[in-house]
Formats: sequence, structure tokens, C-alpha cells
Amino acid sequence: MQGKCKLLKIYISEDSKYKKHNLYHEIVHRLKDFGIAGVTVSRGIEGYGKDKVLHSSRLLEISQSLPIIIEAVDEAEKIENVLHIIEDIMNEGLVLVTDVNVIKYGKENV
Repeated sequence: MQGKCKLLKIYISEDSKYKKHNLYHEIVHRLKDFGIAGVTVSRGIEGYGKDKVLHSSRLLEISQSLPIIIEAVDEAEKIENVLHIIEDIMNEGLVLVTDVNVIKYGKENV
């Protein structure tokens, strides 16, 4: 995969759930089952959402609700076709889709 692609970026909360499981875990598995080329989940160290409540790994809290960012890159058609799967399981959060230019470095078979 190289050249013009799409980036799917999903912002949710660490404590977002889908059927008693972590939402980010469910999203990753659904994207994998759909055959999306690559997915990464990152845990934010600080952030806030529409409620403007600051969540930080520096604050001493029993229950932290840090930001989670899920990024997936693939051909435009595959990203567009997977959006309905994401929509079906999202109960909160923000979804972005943008054009990207993929430049791949390394071995041919990687």
C-alpha cells in the first residue's frame, strides 16, 4: 500500500464500552476482520472532549478516563466501506476521515 489512501481517526474515551468490553478493543478487532491494512491505538496523556472536563495522567484519580485515539490507514474504498461498521458500534466519540499520501520505507515484504 502506497500513494493516495485514507486515514480513519477515531477519538473516544478510555472508558467507552461496547457490550461490556472496551470500545477501542472492539473497533480494532472489527477493522482487522474487515481486512484494514493497519490500525494503531494510542492512549493520550491529557485531553478533554465536548464536556470540557480535563483528563490527565498526571492527576491522581481512582478512575481515569483518558483519551484514546484509533488510527487506521488503507485504500480509500476500504476505509469508506468500513465506516458503517464503526457507526453501528459507536455510542460516543468523534470520527475523522482524511486523505493521506502513504510513503512506505523498508523491505518489500514488510
